[in-house]
Amino acid sequence: MPYASNDALPLSLRRHLPGHAQDIYREAFNHAYQSYATDPRQEEIAHRVAWAAVKRRYVKVDGDWTARLS
Repeated sequence: MPYASNDALPLSLRRHLPGHAQDIYREAFNHAYQSYATDPRQEEIAHRVAWAAVKRRYVKVDGDWTARLS
């Protein structure tokens, strides 16, 4: 199910990801969810796409997500 706002994201994501990373996750998830509407693994794929999008801009350092340099 698509997320209308960052407040609708799972608590674990809201607790650990910075606000901008949450925006990236939500937007990527929603887009992938629509793109894979006919796939039975729609939600799983959307989560994988969303995490990949976050990891392009953020990296986990000592347990905290921080923006990648350049």
